[in-house]
Amino acid sequence: MLEILYQDEFLIAINKPHGLLVHRSSIANDASEFALQMLRDQIGRPVYPAHRLDRKTGGVLLFTLDKETDRLTQPLFAENKMDKSYLAVLRGFCPEQGCIDYPLLKENGTSQNAITHFRRLAQAEIAIPLGKFDTSRYSLVEATPQTGRMHQLRRHFAHIFHPIIGDRPHGCNKQNKLWKERFDMDTMLLHASNLSFQHPRTGQKIEIRADLQSSFIKALDILQISFKEEEN
Repeated sequence: MLEILYQDEFLIAINKPHGLLVHRSSIANDASEFALQMLRDQIGRPVYPAHRLDRKTGGVLLFTLDKETDRLTQPLFAENKMDKSYLAVLRGFCPEQGCIDYPLLKENGTSQNAITHFRRLAQAEIAIPLGKFDTSRYSLVEATPQTGRMHQLRRHFAHIFHPIIGDRPHGCNKQNKLWKERFDMDTMLLHASNLSFQHPRTGQKIEIRADLQSSFIKALDILQISFKEEEN
């Protein structure tokens, strides 16, 4: 059963598990379960994805319940009228806060502006040597993308040399191997924690929050980061 975070007569949101595709895709033939079909079967009515999350990203995923609401909701994402925040574990000690203003290329080669704001919530150091370093360092950050480009957070944090743990292909292969072999973890540590917007039908202010999932909590335990989501 998918965890339903919010539902009214027009919208429904779930806490998408890491590793679950939003819908069927020709580039992921290994998958047999999809959020769209699972949610449709769970509530017994059609649903329409209002946006996308990467397969490896967990957290708030919004669907509409009819085509007219879908028509009204899509522009909110396209026009950046959705306030989104994410939690991520990065390699290294990143700056306390920052703005990554770095254009990203689309698949057809055209450039798109892309802006990500972030602030560091905690940092950790564990006694595991890696490469030329005697220890392994990490940062827990809150990221708020101002734009919504393909793999924006993954590409932006890689650009500033603090890639997200568990990310492939934008991440650090050495760190990903370490987490897989030492901790039996290959989850990408990126979680869509919050989505807020003006309801496209009622005009009401809606805020949807998703709790961290077990794999992300396990990672914070390994790093001995004490974090309560209400601090976010």
